[in-house]
Amino acid sequence: MVYFSERLHVVRLHAGDLVHAGAIGRVVQVLGLGPICSGRRSGRPGSSNAPNTAASSATSAATSSSSSFSTAAPPTPPSPTPPSAISPIPTNPSSEDFGEASLLGDNGTSNYIRVDWFTPAGLSTWGDGRTVILGTKGYIELRKYVDVGRDKAGDNLISSTDQGEQFINVAGKVGFRFFGEFILDCLNRTEKAMTQAHAFKAAELCLRAQAAARRIA
Repeated sequence: MVYFSERLHVVRLHAGDLVHAGAIGRVVQVLGLGPICSGRRSGRPGSSNAPNTAASSATSAATSSSSSFSTAAPPTPPSPTPPSAISPIPTNPSSEDFGEASLLGDNGTSNYIRVDWFTPAGLSTWGDGRTVILGTKGYIELRKYVDVGRDKAGDNLISSTDQGEQFINVAGKVGFRFFGEFILDCLNRTEKAMTQAHAFKAAELCLRAQAAARRIA
């Protein structure tokens, strides 16, 4: 089991409920942005700065995005598609400071993922993580950790559909149902919170994208 916090926290759960209820129609594309403040590198193991490892920047930071895509746009996407790229940190050429990948579901839904270590020190949180889900009848944007220049509160959901525009701060309104479902899975030997296949697929997609990526200067 992997706790994909980028997908399983409050605002992400609410967005998933809206998508599965058909609020924005059929999902066309999912955009996932995963910036992280470079100051957080010091707390990570050395392997997080090494390419082609399970803890590398591109892999560990992007698995939540691939998990979100697999959930928002089933069936599970089969493989990464070009372009995908990673770039080295100027002061450490063996490491990675930027990565991008494209995924394509076998139902035609696309996904773009970007991860980087360029969050400026002036931002009030560790990274301005965002997700945009585009559907045939509208779109949903998640401003997960901060609404830049407006409010330091996270868990913000913005939607636009035929019924109009909406801005909701979802904090405290949905709950963390994943944990209760996971406990029941442990007791009942079920896979309702998350299947093992899903956890493996999210990691596999990032590893395959990284293996196929071209390295850019």
